[in-house]
Amino acid sequence: MAACAIRRGFLTVVSKYNKKHTHRILGIIEGSSGLEVKRPRLPCLACGLPNIQQMRFMSSRPEGKVLETVGVFEALKQHGKYETGQLFLHSVFGYRGIVLFPWHARIYDRDIIPPMSDSKPEPPGSHGSKEVKGRTHTYYQVLIDTRDCPHISQRSQTEAVTFLANHDDSRALYAIPGLDYVSHEDILPYNSTEQVPIQHELFERFLMFNPDKTPPFSARDTLKAWQEKNHPWLELSDVHRETTENIRVTVIPFYMGMRDAQNSHVYWWRYCIRLENMGSEVVQLRERHWRIFSLSGTLETVRGRGVVGREPVLSKEQPAFQYSSHVSLQAPSGHMWGTFRIERTDGSHFDVRIPPFSLESNKDDKAPPAGYTF
Repeated sequence: MAACAIRRGFLTVVSKYNKKHTHRILGIIEGSSGLEVKRPRLPCLACGLPNIQQMRFMSSRPEGKVLETVGVFEALKQHGKYETGQLFLHSVFGYRGIVLFPWHARIYDRDIIPPMSDSKPEPPGSHGSKEVKGRTHTYYQVLIDTRDCPHISQRSQTEAVTFLANHDDSRALYAIPGLDYVSHEDILPYNSTEQVPIQHELFERFLMFNPDKTPPFSARDTLKAWQEKNHPWLELSDVHRETTENIRVTVIPFYMGMRDAQNSHVYWWRYCIRLENMGSEVVQLRERHWRIFSLSGTLETVRGRGVVGREPVLSKEQPAFQYSSHVSLQAPSGHMWGTFRIERTDGSHFDVRIPPFSLESNKDDKAPPAGYTF
């Protein structure tokens, strides 16, 4: 089946993928406001395919837009991993992307009650007392199509990977736009006949078209060298997840390195957070409350409105919001945990737990991250 898209961008949410069907049509509609979900009852005019109940269209009812074919969906991989060069649509945020390479992470899911062995202990002072068992799961480093970035900016930060700058300013950070981490189950694979199907300034630096390979894109030496040189700061190792009243919070911490500042060491971490509304009730994030414990013995409390300057609404139409932020400690390790204050449509509130996660610096600090240099 063909995947259909508007030229110059899209704004679509794909519902949870029905594993009974290995092929799906996706309509990608350009829009900016007044969004609502549409379940098409008629066949797609571009490809003549019948209506699929699980598909969801989100648009502002743009007029004069014509659907165009961008590729053909492939079967989901139930076993094994996707290869470098695999094209995909993100099942939650809807953007087009391409796989660069996989990461093997440990997921600590507090929604699963584990046996007493093989569990991760709670940090001192954190909420709850249960231990959490980790399981291995595959994530992917991916490039996001820049044509889609403007249409997902209200739901996901597209500058997901940041590095410490290579100079004396210990607080200087810089970002690589359109570089993300995607869980295996969020990949909706497709193929395309285009030799450059993804628009990103790193696409042709990292990948080359290879018609004799499936998928038909191979890693260039620049990608392999960049991955090897930046491995300590790109590596995804632990993923933490917890659900409170149908709001699931997933946290992925990344160590960024150490810098000297005023005769002391400052250790930096980036953490990526995704909130997902697993229910049908519309809610809005209003406040955050963090507790940050440092190995030096300090315990800091941070309260504030929203996150990264926003108070996102989570609904069936737009169920997820993702963002990244940073934290620094004057100690090589610590822990973070906390809550988000969520408001219902009737004005009542409840607190959603942020799963506790460790801040570890067990990386080699001698070589600074190479970042965006080639």
